[in-house]
Amino acid sequence: MATSSQIITQVKEYIAKNIPLTPNEKILVGLSGGADSVALLSILKELGYCLFAAHCHFALRGEESDRDRNFAKQIASQMGIPFIEVKFDTHKYAAEKKISIEMACRELRYEWFETQRIALGCRYLAVAHHRDDSVETVLINLIRGTGISGLTGIAPLNGTVIRPILSLSREDVEEYIRIQGLSYVTDSTNHETIYVRNKIRNRILPMMKEINPSVCEAIETTVVHLRETELIYRNSINKIISEIADVRNEVTYINLQQLLQQTSVRTILYEILKNYGFVTSQLNDIISSFNEESGKRFFSLSHRIIKDRDRLIVAPLGKEDNYLISYPAEEMLQIEYLSIDDLPPFTRNKNCAYFDADKLPNNLMVRHWRMGDRFLPFGMKGTQKLSDYFTTHKFSLLQKEQIWLLVAAEDILWLVGERQSDKYKITSTTKKVAKFTIKLR
Repeated sequence: MATSSQIITQVKEYIAKNIPLTPNEKILVGLSGGADSVALLSILKELGYCLFAAHCHFALRGEESDRDRNFAKQIASQMGIPFIEVKFDTHKYAAEKKISIEMACRELRYEWFETQRIALGCRYLAVAHHRDDSVETVLINLIRGTGISGLTGIAPLNGTVIRPILSLSREDVEEYIRIQGLSYVTDSTNHETIYVRNKIRNRILPMMKEINPSVCEAIETTVVHLRETELIYRNSINKIISEIADVRNEVTYINLQQLLQQTSVRTILYEILKNYGFVTSQLNDIISSFNEESGKRFFSLSHRIIKDRDRLIVAPLGKEDNYLISYPAEEMLQIEYLSIDDLPPFTRNKNCAYFDADKLPNNLMVRHWRMGDRFLPFGMKGTQKLSDYFTTHKFSLLQKEQIWLLVAAEDILWLVGERQSDKYKITSTTKKVAKFTIKLR
């Protein structure tokens, strides 16, 4: 078994390789009172860092939670380390946010830690994850389904959060505690199997160790290889994304022609869209839309995707996005100019619209509608909100999102395939006619 000095040296070498700490660094340490956090606090103290111990009381286990708080304060005092604490109404927070107790604890913990870290002038928050925690995370992600990043375990450095004892096993931590004669408290819920992590820790890993007693070391070796592989993968992916995706004003434009030239369209698309809340189950439908008409839309909780001819447009929800698709009229419509004398008899055809050519403004464009649009429907005297027109004519949300407008600036000439404006209609004085025909579909 390793000695305490060997364990401390192992952590020191791990920090030097993976975490940019300076001598006498000020560090906020999460202290639950359990063996892992007590060992972390002790080892960092031995390494000479300036520490602050922070304890979260979640009020979930009655007297046991009070016991943990009292112990954490006591052990920090014994080590001569300043102690700060907070108490949460976790059940209330979870109910208000409509999230699980586990998620509530995580959010409350890290939000408070961050405020204290800044207030105390610490560069980092240290938490007590060790190697076995990382192995359990790999197995959880593997069971749920994951990409390569989900198989790289817990990172030693993530923003302002550091994990200095990731190189230690659970046995190393327990041995250090025993040698140093340190006491700690045990969370009774660690033995309950209602949580996925506890099932893996208490049931699955012991069975895996029957097959290979060194299974944790074996998985960790694989994790190290995968981290190196992910660096290569990430560099390659980022290079490809920079070539096919253009970000302007919070809106991402994805070039479909360039995307389709990639070896794995699905993988590249996932790597772009995951940052906007889209999930793997949506990918097949999105990819299928590549061969469909413009206007197809997909939604995440924060963004929408618009299929726009040879590109995908990804824009935040709540941001006026209909202006994003706008083309010169001749690109989207067939335009013919006819003498009034040569005009054939009119037949009812929603795909065509006829205007007095001499009245038409310049710079005709085709775009989608947006809130506030108004037009003068054919046969009417006054203008009408386009939103009211949609309501009166019982347009569905999908129909509203797919409608195209022929416009000049803010002036609407034609709800393409639906109704044209009275403003530019043919009259007895018309000499030249402009015929617009749909070629959108």
